[in-house]
Amino acid sequence: MFIGRERELDRLEKMYRSDKFECAIIYGRRRVGKTTLINEFSKGKKTIFYVGLESNVNANLEGFSKAIFSYTMPEATIYPIFKSFDESFEYIATTIKDERLILVIDEYPYIAGSDKSLSSVLQKHIDYTFKNTKLFIILCGSSMSFMEYQVLGYKSPLYGRRTAQFKILPFTYYESAGFNPHYKNEDNAMVYGMTGGVPLYIEKVSSNTSIEQNIKDNFLDKNSFLFEEPSNLLKQELREPQTYNAIITAVANGASRLNEIATKTGLETGVCSKYLSVLISLGIIKKDSPVTEKSAKKTIYLIGDKLFNFWYRFVPGNMASIMSGRIESAYNKGIKPYLSEYMGRVFEDMCKDYLLFWCKDLPIDIGAIGQWWGNDPVEKRQVQIDIVVASSDGKSAIFGECRYKNDLMDNSVLDELIYESKLIGGLEDRYYYLFSKTGFTDRLKARAVENGVKLVVLDDLYNPQTRGQGLVWSE
Repeated sequence: MFIGRERELDRLEKMYRSDKFECAIIYGRRRVGKTTLINEFSKGKKTIFYVGLESNVNANLEGFSKAIFSYTMPEATIYPIFKSFDESFEYIATTIKDERLILVIDEYPYIAGSDKSLSSVLQKHIDYTFKNTKLFIILCGSSMSFMEYQVLGYKSPLYGRRTAQFKILPFTYYESAGFNPHYKNEDNAMVYGMTGGVPLYIEKVSSNTSIEQNIKDNFLDKNSFLFEEPSNLLKQELREPQTYNAIITAVANGASRLNEIATKTGLETGVCSKYLSVLISLGIIKKDSPVTEKSAKKTIYLIGDKLFNFWYRFVPGNMASIMSGRIESAYNKGIKPYLSEYMGRVFEDMCKDYLLFWCKDLPIDIGAIGQWWGNDPVEKRQVQIDIVVASSDGKSAIFGECRYKNDLMDNSVLDELIYESKLIGGLEDRYYYLFSKTGFTDRLKARAVENGVKLVVLDDLYNPQTRGQGLVWSE
């Protein structure tokens, strides 16, 4: 069953109905569901679908030729092979004439890597032979840097030729919860914390068993798909997986600044920075700084991919128990006591997405959203605010505190948030949002009503009755 991607499908359908030449670029990290989206869109439509091979130009030409002739010569059993991609595109333009046809080239970076002239050849045909046809080209790729710089970038021969681009991201918590509607919201939050909203990973979770059993089956079984996934992805995407693994391990163990990561890995700072940039481009590491700060001095690095975050947080430290088959011990001693703490940061991300995409009555227009941290000059301590939403004009802000705990949130949390928010000056208006896994004391509820403070519990972050409402969509 196909779930989600309603906005992307709607846009693709509108493009299809235009009945004129279209070129859509679809890209995103591996496992995020790009090919599934394309298959859903092209269902019932005339389509030539080719998946590029990580091989030489001859192998790709042979495969591409077969895909084309399988469509134009469906009764044939032996297919000719084009001499070049130029010839194949010329054949398509001549053959389809006024036919509405979708041409999908999946894993485009593989093919373009085997033939460096491919993008230039395709550009020529878009400009001179395809533009007056009804051909609908879809170029899809998992190499984020290649698609952004060598397909969408202004130096690319294809620059300006696409009629739409889709960067396919993992699902938000709100979207991913739709995969397991029978789970309680707390369980779906945990699924999101383990999978990061990546469809293929979510599908590995069985709603017929408990979260505990799913963790054991997917992360503590050395033969499971997710147990091997981080290592396999690093090997697929990178030439030096050991070095990247060392960097991710350092970040997972608390090193957040460049010099700390470089020291722990034994790399020079400049070299370490380049490796980090690659991991950022893959979405594994993310770079963060206080939302109101422009200086790079406060930049920190965190694991941005939640599957990697969960795996590096819990698997390496329990590897001896896992490899010896002592799964119960690994879970009870090495994972269960720390799950609530782990989910604290995940809950912050869930709350940010709620404010960005689903909350309809924000008092300000969002200019920027993130964390804030800095020094309290009075109490001589470091302060961190979980969520700060700065208005587009810089005059107002929303301040949020997130607590993923079983006890009820009380007035002291609001008092501290109000105090800390005043460390950020230059604001005319301040608004306060409190997010709690469990709920709030009666005293805090009464005070919130009097002072216009918004109280949000975990159950408010996903309501199946409002799915599809309040979406923010920008082209």
